[in-house]
Amino acid sequence: MLAIRLQRIGKKNRPSYRVVVSEKSRDLYGKQLEILGNYDPVANPKTVNLKEDRIKHWISVGAQPSPTVHNILVTNKIIEAKKVQAWKPKKKKEEKVQGSKDKVQGEEKKEGEVQGSSDEVREEEKKEKKPDESEKKEEEPKSNDKPAEDKKE
Repeated sequence: MLAIRLQRIGKKNRPSYRVVVSEKSRDLYGKQLEILGNYDPVANPKTVNLKEDRIKHWISVGAQPSPTVHNILVTNKIIEAKKVQAWKPKKKKEEKVQGSKDKVQGEEKKEGEVQGSSDEVREEEKKEKKPDESEKKEEEPKSNDKPAEDKKE
């Protein structure tokens, strides 16, 4: 399948692009069928030089423009269509972290429901143990008294 796409040329931090027609599966920096123009996004205003008749020819033959090239062609009124979304913004780290925290909190809540029932059982056990402990305390002084009696004898 043929594709009309951008081929990056230019220096580091100073990109400029060629608009080329090539086989979609072929390496972008390999051999292209035809150079259709150039695009300089750094210049102010952005410069675009395109061969309008050749672009229309390649589209009629079946070449598909990439989303970015499609938007460039629409802004230069070479083709009549709506712009398409060429790129998706990356998710911010904070959103990723919050998303994972929400998942963890959801799991903790589920576990909390189970733990809540066990906590109630534990409280009941503590209440039951308290009288036993108080009985032991009462017995301890008695046990202390007996050794004291042994000492007197």
